[in-house]
Amino acid sequence: MGDESGKRRGAVVALVVALCLVAANMRPTITAVGPLLEEIGEDTGMALATLGLITSVPLIAWGLVSPLAHGLGRRFGMSRVVLWSLVLLAAGTAVRSLPGPAVGLWLGTVLIGVALAIVNVLMPASVKRDFPGRVPVMMSVYTALLGGVGALASGVAVPISQLTDGDGDGWRVSLLVTGGALLPFAILTWAWAHRGTHPVLRGAPRVRHRRTGIWNDAMAWQVAGYMAFQSATFYMVVTWLATISTSIGRSPVVAGFDVMIYQLFSLAGSLILPLALRGRAERFIPALIPVFGVIATGGLMVAPQWILLWAIIMGLFSGASLAMALTLIAQRARDHDASSALSGMSQSVGYLFAAIGPVAFGWLHATVGGWVAPLGLLLFVMVGQSVTGLLAGRDRYVLERR
Repeated sequence: MGDESGKRRGAVVALVVALCLVAANMRPTITAVGPLLEEIGEDTGMALATLGLITSVPLIAWGLVSPLAHGLGRRFGMSRVVLWSLVLLAAGTAVRSLPGPAVGLWLGTVLIGVALAIVNVLMPASVKRDFPGRVPVMMSVYTALLGGVGALASGVAVPISQLTDGDGDGWRVSLLVTGGALLPFAILTWAWAHRGTHPVLRGAPRVRHRRTGIWNDAMAWQVAGYMAFQSATFYMVVTWLATISTSIGRSPVVAGFDVMIYQLFSLAGSLILPLALRGRAERFIPALIPVFGVIATGGLMVAPQWILLWAIIMGLFSGASLAMALTLIAQRARDHDASSALSGMSQSVGYLFAAIGPVAFGWLHATVGGWVAPLGLLLFVMVGQSVTGLLAGRDRYVLERR
């Protein structure tokens, strides 16, 4: 009995470590790009508006590929699909940093986008399956690590790029190091924790649902709307915050640290969320979270010199928003199969919408001038998130007749 209990505890520990390592690899390949945009532009000759597409390409890939992830997980098993997606992520990270023409930058970014799209969809369902009684806590740990390591990547991206001999390829080295340092550990640990446990969901017991109805389900669209608005705000901020910072006279290194602080406090926002999701207030938490974002955005408009304070408040908002969105994906489904379907649908809608954000933000800045107009767009999106939060916060489930 003791040996069996020890094995069970060991298996749980392995699952937790694997989850944490996967989370640690979900953001660095994206968040390290923002602080390096000007350096990439100088080396490749691309305009600043075009550079905004670098962060939009993964989002477009997420929007297009996300609906396929649920079917892949059902056919080959979620654990196996996540494993091979991590391998693809490693390949994309390497290709993006290859010396030579900028085509490698775009091709690698596409591969990264496809890999992250699949893992993004399947991880909430994996949490629902592996930790059914601890979904809010484990999703908060997942998003906290996701944000924390992403923050570290933003902060060290420019210093790492400056360690080279100044031949213009420093950004390539930086993207390779920040995006690939932890990937081998994630791949090996995930394979170890899930060895021999790749169930094909069609052979597993589950609640009967009208699977083809996910795109016609009102609750699914409400969760998708919440995911769309929170994703758009994050990618607008993480792409352009460093540029806003340098525009008020801060150095590129300090601007990178501003982005890092923003994401470190998103870690705190993720960890605080489970404490708020208690009692009767839980119903309104999704709608209340954007209030922090509104405060921070208004602050950037009227007092940009206090950018560090606004980055802290914005970080709390972003971390809690992402944790809330992923928790809704797990909570608004009866089982992990329905959660996978909801995750694919909501992330497809969410990231296609989010892909517009960084480009629209940059276009407004280039066309109107200054930061008031693009920050006004950010405010508008946050209000939309609050409205959808009121709807998605209700205690209902997808794919059920009401």
